[in-house]
Amino acid sequence: MACYGMVKALLAQGIKIDLVLPTKEPVYFPMREVSDVDTLPAVFLDPLLQREYTRHSFLTVQDRLEYIGISSEPQSYFSLKELRRYANKVRDQYWMQEIVSTEEQELWDQMTMNLIGEEDLMRKVQEYTLRADRFARTLEYDLIHAHDWLTYPSGMLAKQISKKPLVVHIHATEFDRAGGPGDERVHKIEHAGMTYADKVIAVSKYTAQMIMSRYRIDTGKIRIIHNAFSLPTDTKMTKERIFKGPTVLFLGRITLQKGPDYYLEVAEKVLKVHPEARFIIAGTGDMSRHLLRKSAAMRLKNRFLFTGFLNRKQVECILRAADIYVLPSVSEPFGISPLEAMAFGITSIISKQSGVAEVVNHAFKIDYWDVDLWAETINHLIENPDNCQKMGIEAMHEVNRIQWDEAAEKIRHLYSGVLAEYIRRPQF
Repeated sequence: MACYGMVKALLAQGIKIDLVLPTKEPVYFPMREVSDVDTLPAVFLDPLLQREYTRHSFLTVQDRLEYIGISSEPQSYFSLKELRRYANKVRDQYWMQEIVSTEEQELWDQMTMNLIGEEDLMRKVQEYTLRADRFARTLEYDLIHAHDWLTYPSGMLAKQISKKPLVVHIHATEFDRAGGPGDERVHKIEHAGMTYADKVIAVSKYTAQMIMSRYRIDTGKIRIIHNAFSLPTDTKMTKERIFKGPTVLFLGRITLQKGPDYYLEVAEKVLKVHPEARFIIAGTGDMSRHLLRKSAAMRLKNRFLFTGFLNRKQVECILRAADIYVLPSVSEPFGISPLEAMAFGITSIISKQSGVAEVVNHAFKIDYWDVDLWAETINHLIENPDNCQKMGIEAMHEVNRIQWDEAAEKIRHLYSGVLAEYIRRPQF
């Protein structure tokens, strides 16, 4: 959702973007008009494949995207044998042949030595990095913009091949996702990517502090640009209740970072006072099964409900049904889903340990661990529905003023500065 809003707003400012996604087929998406973010026009790198593609007729956009290898379950597009040659191929072909500084060599070694492992996710990052070689050599571009550690190796490789400047965007660190030390390989890749980049965009002051203190990234290259949220113009906003009683919603990944276990504790406390309430947890994640078993042991029955994964339309449906939104994140670099809930006029309670708390005023902000205060606040809102509705309306008006246009203008300004520095830099 962040990339969607960001690209759309950048296009409106006249910036042309070639979007490179982990597709099964070797394609990229040339974004030139604002409408392209919804239609996703694709171009094959291979002219023969492009001609074959243009001869096909597709009934829906989804059919067309599945043809080029974008689905809800991305497929692997390199053989395991090829992946095993990953580190040596990249090091020998692209790096050792170049004259580089000791610092650059250390960063490259750090990235290649840690981008290892047979896990499905790590293999897909390896694949995407190998794919970056051809894109970096084929496409014409002024700079590279990479999002989070999954694409940092690709960005580093593209910069090394093209000598063009690299901007990396940090939406969440491994400390945030893991709620602790996490995977050391990911930390090393995050450090290498941010150190090698010309500029680093942090989505909040909270994130900027994290990357300065934990990763020792040069403060001079960090820029804070908050995320935003814009509802599609055709979004249906009318309330459509699912339950008669008050409905409380958790919408997000069910992982340690988002604090779903605290949400369960809060639900237990509130339901003792207001058994007519319904608590919904929408999303998937590695804590789903644990929470399901725990809620069953608490005998919360059908008062605490799991939806599983929701598509875009289903998310909008659940938002129209909710009265109160809750996100007790342990560590949240930003958090777009609270803005989405507020845009639907839902009174929101968010963790103080979140970047979104820096940009909104019409939301309750509570320490993630203060379960009693979360429960008291929800009880107060249930018992005072008029106040709850009033705050939700105020939140909706506030979020409507937090548009991607302002963030895109800051990104455009950053691009201009990076390119100006690049032009002044001696070219070898």
